[in-house]
Amino acid sequence: MRPEPSDRRAPARGLDPDRNRGWVRRVLPLLGARRRLFVAALVASGAGVLATLAIPVVLRDAIDTALPTPTNPVPGASLMPFVWAVLALGVVRAALGFVARSGLFRVAYHLEYDLRRLLYEHLTRLSFSFYDRVQSGQLISRANSDVRSVQMYLAYAPALLVTAGSFALALVLMVQVHVGLTLVAVAPLPGVYLLGTRLRQELFPLSWVVQARLAEVATVVDESVTGTRIVKAFAAERRQIALLERAARRLHWAGVRQFDARARYAPLMENLPRVGLALVLLYGGYLAIEGQVTVGDLILFSSYVVMLQAPFRSLGFLLMLSQRAAASAQRIFEVLDTEPDIVDAPGAVDLVRPRGEVELRDVWFTYPATSEPVLRGLSLHLAPGETVALVGRTGTGKSSVARLLTRFYDVDGGAVLVDGHDVREVTLASLRTAVGVVIDEPFLFSDTLFANIAYGRPDATLDDVHRAATAAGAADFIAALPEGYDTVVGERGYTLSGGQRQRVAIARTLLVDPAVLVLDDATSAVDAEREEEIHTAVQALMRGRTTLVIAHRLSTIALADRVVLLDEGRAVAEGTHHELLAREPRYGQVLAAVGADESQEPAAAGGPAR
Repeated sequence: MRPEPSDRRAPARGLDPDRNRGWVRRVLPLLGARRRLFVAALVASGAGVLATLAIPVVLRDAIDTALPTPTNPVPGASLMPFVWAVLALGVVRAALGFVARSGLFRVAYHLEYDLRRLLYEHLTRLSFSFYDRVQSGQLISRANSDVRSVQMYLAYAPALLVTAGSFALALVLMVQVHVGLTLVAVAPLPGVYLLGTRLRQELFPLSWVVQARLAEVATVVDESVTGTRIVKAFAAERRQIALLERAARRLHWAGVRQFDARARYAPLMENLPRVGLALVLLYGGYLAIEGQVTVGDLILFSSYVVMLQAPFRSLGFLLMLSQRAAASAQRIFEVLDTEPDIVDAPGAVDLVRPRGEVELRDVWFTYPATSEPVLRGLSLHLAPGETVALVGRTGTGKSSVARLLTRFYDVDGGAVLVDGHDVREVTLASLRTAVGVVIDEPFLFSDTLFANIAYGRPDATLDDVHRAATAAGAADFIAALPEGYDTVVGERGYTLSGGQRQRVAIARTLLVDPAVLVLDDATSAVDAEREEEIHTAVQALMRGRTTLVIAHRLSTIALADRVVLLDEGRAVAEGTHHELLAREPRYGQVLAAVGADESQEPAAAGGPAR
């Protein structure tokens, strides 16, 4: 499925690369890309605050000049101008509020989009060593709930901060009326600040724990859903439910602790300003009786104190959002700050019209999570157009050769060469176009069969896809489906049998027409009859194409011009199948072990689609 044109828009700018800066400063470049809209929303919000502050001034003037008082029983001014002024200010404030909220939320959702896009693009660049150590549920949580936490803070914080800015303006107006009354009104506010500081200190670690526990729940759910066939096969539903229950209890504990902190501090923070209101009414009433302030001044003060309560009522919520956003941003930056191990070297060249010559020179390789080398000085050469089978016991490094050839990992020593070029000196895109791999565990996307086969060539025609499917032995079962190539397969292709998924995966690779073809036990899930059909088709396609077959079955080994026996990460013998069988006992032992394993495999591996 091709994305809509609007979805192809990349983030305008990236994050600030300085890891020593706070998370808000690192996000500022993304905000800078939307600065016009952001500034307009802030200006509208500030103007709305001014309109709000002006209403009590109008009310004061109306009370003092247009309403009768004991000292002025017949006021000379009309009340209507003040009424119209208040109505006009109300309309202006509503319009500005709409512009401000609309603009700020637009900016926040643009930032959410940019963060998701940056995070996903970075995940596509990260190396396999990163995915070997990080759980998929953790990444899903960071791409969803963590990004949403940052977005919520960026949506609400600017408006709340502008509202808090009204405090300074109100304070100036209040001082001009009466200094003493102003001091009485703001007397409780230092206590609010101290409580807010204490709340922030408690919320940050709790927010980090909450986000981590959310990731744990996401991991359990992801593994239970994607591995549902294994769960049901072993009747382990209760065990998975227990795992989810344990993760949910841990999340519940952290969430309750977080809201318990808010429950202890937020009511005090919200109600301390109301103490100021009571003091204003008490002291202000006395001043009004003494004639030091007017009734209008007292109404002005009361209105401003009530207005000042709004930012403080929201302060607890804002602090919770800020701490959760800070914790989430750090978790996002942990991913974005991870540098990929496998990147194009400076001056990397493209493989243009590759001939398909492959060579491994004294290759040593150890997986990052292990300490023992998998390959120990392996040397191997494949001439253009040659088909070579790698045979060996499990763990001898056969699949590692395929991963090094496509540069999923880099060698620890020695070199892997394609057409005489060290794979570390050519661009990854051209290398992986030149080398096609079909693995033993085929993965299909939840999309149509046409889209799955054309994945490597989105511009392929139906005829191109049909030819590749025919070559892979998949055309017959696809034609038998009610919707043919438009059939949507389920998640990971589980609506198809294992053999059908493998044939689709082979067709997907053949459509790209790589110069080097790697079949990593690619017919393991296909029955003998279907395997023979695939071999017949593949043999025609292998002509003029270098093919590396990681083989277990004798029928697959028979496709090769030459067989290389691996043992403990080294090539210990090579020759034809019959030559190795005659002179190399270890080769016969490997084949005997594989034959015993195959005899125990279920016959339904290549059964019909479900």
